[in-house]
This record gives sequence, C-alpha cells and structure tokens, in this order.
Amino acid sequence: MLLDGDQWRRHFDGFQHDAFRLEAQPTYTMPREADNVARFLRGESKPAGHNAAWHTRVRGFVSAGRTIGRVRVVRRPLTDYQRYQFAWGIPGNIAAGENIRILDATDQDFGLPDQDWWMFDDSSVVQLNFRPDGTQINRELLVGRAVEHQRLKKTAIENSVPFFDYLKEHG
Repeated sequence: MLLDGDQWRRHFDGFQHDAFRLEAQPTYTMPREADNVARFLRGESKPAGHNAAWHTRVRGFVSAGRTIGRVRVVRRPLTDYQRYQFAWGIPGNIAAGENIRILDATDQDFGLPDQDWWMFDDSSVVQLNFRPDGTQINRELLVGRAVEHQRLKKTAIENSVPFFDYLKEHG
C-alpha cells in the first residue's frame, strides 16, 4: 500500500512511542532542498530558520514523550549531500531532540539494505523508494515485515555511534 500526502502525514504523526529511520541513500534529490545544497556547496552561510518546520515537529514529538531518531549509513568519502547534512542538517535536528547516529560502512558490510525505511512503534514499517539519483518515488507500507526490521534496527543501532562522536573521529 502506497502512502502519499495527507495519508503519509497521518501515518507518520500517529506513532505513539518511537519513530526510527534507517537512512541509507548517499544522496537525496529534493526540490525544496536544492537551493540550500547549492548555497552550502558555494560556501555560503546557513540561512536563519534552516529546517525550522522539521525542528518544530521533532520538539512536538519529544514534548509529548515520544522518541524519534535515525541511523545514517555512510561510506567515506562522504558525498556532497552527506557533507551538507553533517554541517547544516543533523546538528539542528539533534538540538531539536532527534537521536541521530552514524554507521560507517566504508570497510564493513553490516547486512543492512541500501534502502531507507521508517519503523513506527516497532510494528509499522514504511519503505522509502528512490531513483538512483536520490529522487523519492514513493512510500510503501510493508505488511508483515516488522520482525525483520526490528532485527535490522538493532543491527544498525549496535554498530553505529552518536553523530558528534563520529565527527570527533572523522570530522
């Protein structure tokens, strides 16, 4: 079942306890980010209010006693998009209350798919489908796949480190 628009927003916002994402794409091509990525690559300063809408949502989840986080899979050298995320995106997301960890898969295969997905309350899994250039195609609710993704989540968390720890070592 595909989840788009309001249906996706309701599904996402409806989690009760925990939202977790495995973020595996080396690059995301999103029209609403294109100008900021270009600014970053030109060496310009991050605009005030960057990613403010997401930060507001995250603070709302956290203030309601819910947790939200992700494991970002990387391979060195980082892509331009990953460098943009590390500099302009992730620190603000963490400050808003998101738990973000980094799994460096440069030298080791952890058996994780090169596929992004969200898991809500360890029971509902939504796969994010992308074109090779990082453009999202759709979001697909996966039925009967929670146990498999619980295992993948555990693997990702156990083999990752907090974002700022990763920066200390590889920054």
